[in-house]
Amino acid sequence: MRPRTLRTALATLTAGLAAAGCLTAVAPATAAAPAAAQGRPPANACSPAVSLTGFTDALDKTTYDGAYVGNLSALAPDRRGSLAALSDRSSLFRLDARTLRPRGVVTLADESGAALDAEGLVADLPHSRLRSSGGTPTGTYLVSSETEPSVRRYSGTGELLGRLPVPDDLRTAPEGRGRANGSFEGLTLLPGGRTLLASMEYPLDGDPADLVRIQSWQRTRHGDFRLGAQYTYRTDPGLGVSEVTAAPDGRLLVLERGFTAGVGNTVRLQLADRPGRGTALHKRLLADLADCPALGATAEQPQPNPLLDNFEGMAVTGRSGGRLEVLVVSDDNQNAVQTTRFLRLRVRA
Repeated sequence: MRPRTLRTALATLTAGLAAAGCLTAVAPATAAAPAAAQGRPPANACSPAVSLTGFTDALDKTTYDGAYVGNLSALAPDRRGSLAALSDRSSLFRLDARTLRPRGVVTLADESGAALDAEGLVADLPHSRLRSSGGTPTGTYLVSSETEPSVRRYSGTGELLGRLPVPDDLRTAPEGRGRANGSFEGLTLLPGGRTLLASMEYPLDGDPADLVRIQSWQRTRHGDFRLGAQYTYRTDPGLGVSEVTAAPDGRLLVLERGFTAGVGNTVRLQLADRPGRGTALHKRLLADLADCPALGATAEQPQPNPLLDNFEGMAVTGRSGGRLEVLVVSDDNQNAVQTTRFLRLRVRA
């Protein structure tokens, strides 16, 4: 299918996410600072480190320009000040910064023109010193797929520009030790734009049940990427890594997720070391999202908290009162009992 050019967003991301009406209204943003200063949990606290400032289900079971606006697996602020949202069914949306409504979409495909099982997204912003091998400014999208797994680069109009190398042991069986539907789930670029990371969702065959691999690539002076160090990360029992996102200081926000039939989802937000100081990344729990206030959210299936769903995408969108503004989205799997839901979190990392 010939890709369609993304339309220009109408407002900047930072201003849009702060605007009333984008997400369910809650207490004023300034309420969290005095409470934290006095040792009390912030308003609408999920934990002492995380508060929920709103949610919206407005995109659930909707379509845009013929594309289903769901199956959302990744988010990334892009170079035009809007938000890119990736569907694991090969649609790349640009969302209006103020309303989060779609304003453009392109269709992605692999080398043979087939759809991707797209899971991770980085908007690789232009930089005067970072050039692609063809000599043009980067300004492209890096997209991971858990089929092979792979990381591919696309233009803003959806043209496939190239593919990064992947270690043999991370490939899905029988070529490697990766689990089908359990490989590259998260993708992030560290501050400075020179280190790219892809997180496996589940352990490799033969690894401990709680150990997942995080692969790095280093950008060369020509703007392409070469294989770098591989890191290990320990999940909580029974959970996998659904997303990894770099904080401004290079530490990693990690979403761990699991599902139990008849019980629902477990979703925990962790903070892990900045890669580079040893191969084992240590973590601490920021919040179990089951402890967040529901704020009137409803669920179509059993959940420990009706706010919960299959959360997969996450992006740091700004700062407020010394805390990070973090947007999280769920993948509804185009399932009647799941919801495309955005959460807005304020995180003290």
